[in-house]
Amino acid sequence: MSTTSLGLAPWRSRPQGALSPAPTQPEVLEEEVRSAFEYLPATLVGMVAGTAVVTLLFWTLTPAALMASWLGTFATLWLFRLAMLQRYRRAVAAATAVDWLAWRSAWSAATLVSGALWGATAWIFYERGSGIQQTGLIVIVYTYCIAAVPVLAGRPRTFAAFAALCFVPMIVRIASDGGADSLQLAGELLLIVSLTTLLARSYRQALQRVTELKLDADSLLHQLRIEKAAAEAARQEAEIANRAKTQFFAAASHDLRQPLHAMGLFAEALRQRIRQPEVAQLVNSINESVDALESLFSELLDITRIDSGGIDVDPRNFSLEDILRRLRLHFEPEAFDKGLALRLRGGHHVVRADPLLVERILRNLVANAIRYTQDGGVLVACRRRGGQVRLEVRDTGAGIDAEHRDRVFEEFYQVPSAQTRTDDPRKGLGLGLAIVARLARLMDAALELRSVRGRGSVFALTLPIATLGAEPARLPEQPLRSGVTLAGHLIVIVEDEPAVRDGLEVLLSGWGATLVTFDSVAATRRWAASKASATQRPSLLIVDHRLEPGCTGIDAISALRDRFDAALPAIVVSGSTLSGLEREAQAHDFHLLVKPVVPNRLRAMIAFKLAPGANAVRAAA
Repeated sequence: MSTTSLGLAPWRSRPQGALSPAPTQPEVLEEEVRSAFEYLPATLVGMVAGTAVVTLLFWTLTPAALMASWLGTFATLWLFRLAMLQRYRRAVAAATAVDWLAWRSAWSAATLVSGALWGATAWIFYERGSGIQQTGLIVIVYTYCIAAVPVLAGRPRTFAAFAALCFVPMIVRIASDGGADSLQLAGELLLIVSLTTLLARSYRQALQRVTELKLDADSLLHQLRIEKAAAEAARQEAEIANRAKTQFFAAASHDLRQPLHAMGLFAEALRQRIRQPEVAQLVNSINESVDALESLFSELLDITRIDSGGIDVDPRNFSLEDILRRLRLHFEPEAFDKGLALRLRGGHHVVRADPLLVERILRNLVANAIRYTQDGGVLVACRRRGGQVRLEVRDTGAGIDAEHRDRVFEEFYQVPSAQTRTDDPRKGLGLGLAIVARLARLMDAALELRSVRGRGSVFALTLPIATLGAEPARLPEQPLRSGVTLAGHLIVIVEDEPAVRDGLEVLLSGWGATLVTFDSVAATRRWAASKASATQRPSLLIVDHRLEPGCTGIDAISALRDRFDAALPAIVVSGSTLSGLEREAQAHDFHLLVKPVVPNRLRAMIAFKLAPGANAVRAAA
């Protein structure tokens, strides 16, 4: 029997793994046919077993010609059903077109023919035996009928016809004997067939419930696949958008920081050359605005890096002394400017955490404390509590009311404060504490806030304590001088941006430095290899990070250190906070400043780098 002879419908199988539509009535038919043909191999085995038992029981009691005809008929039906099974498997495997209704009709017809043959078997053989033969024949026919319940229960009419074809000839044959025992046995068989039909009905109801549940599960699975595909597509789009946003911020930051950096340098150089107080005030306002823009850039880029997963946590054992010294270097001029005392205590403690993230958290907390404190001071204290170290940033500012404490770590939320000038250009976007909270979560570090209105606030970060094999090197205390002079110092500048290079030349020359400037790594190398450098040993290198294609400021530092001294002090100025230069700074022993650099900060950094022993510790400020 070919698929063509069954009247194939133009239906194409779904490719494996494709999203199927929600289950429908045709799919119920398909499931029914698939189940029937999956059951067919067991049916064929049952036919072989049944015919073998009947042959053994009646072999000596039946004429050879009759037995041969009976066996031949069963063998023909068996081979036909086997061929039908093979053709069905080929049709389904071809995944072209399958008429499930035609296959169900063919299977049902073969099943009814099988039932008729078993009924004929009872009619032919029952009266040829006695006792055990008759009992065996009844058991075989009944067993075959019971075995059809799972596969035919879903089609009650087909099952009723099959049971009738199997049992009616036997019941009639037994009742035709006329005796009381025969009639009683026929009645018992009729009762058994009736109970079997009820059993098939109950099984059908249970099967229907199971089928409904399966179809519901298929429908839910279909919906889940669609929703999962949609969620995956949305996730990919979000990742692409997030990467594009990060790249945009990085590119925009670098391009915008360059002119801001140059503006700050020129403004400071101008301030040193003027005597009118009004003009000096204008220049100071320019510097404050540049500083405010730098803070905004840093906050936006930090939050972008955290959200995009661009920050890796690298826990290690380190001393807090280095971080506290860099905090002093960075914030002491600003605190002095506001008349605030900045105190740092407990730097001898050693903790295990990511030092770069810890420093970033403390920087944001100290910057916030100085910004919102008008009188008094800021204390950064490190205290041991059991097996942990508690880092506290205390201020004597306005404090935070209880209703605002739960929200201060949200993005863009700023606490209303009567003591904070609304026109302060450094007020920020309200991202500093949001960054602090996210970085603390990245390190699984506890972050606490206590505050009393009118008395100040305490932010505390708790880190696990650790020990180091050797005592970390310590930096000497160096007072910061606002009137630093660079007379007698040769400073090498490597900067490819003309405006920034010119601004550095004007500013550093005004501080008394002797300068050698280059616009590329190649020019730097040529000078280092020339005779002109033989009598000139630089005191400090100030290099831009991004130079000509394929080269960075680190290449310029390496070239000059190879020529002069491996401990030659160096400062790298970068226009991007996404470059991961903090770890490079530790590896190559330089300090990092991010554009735009406020002149006061640059002056403090130069004073620090030129101090005796200042480069004994590798760190990124």
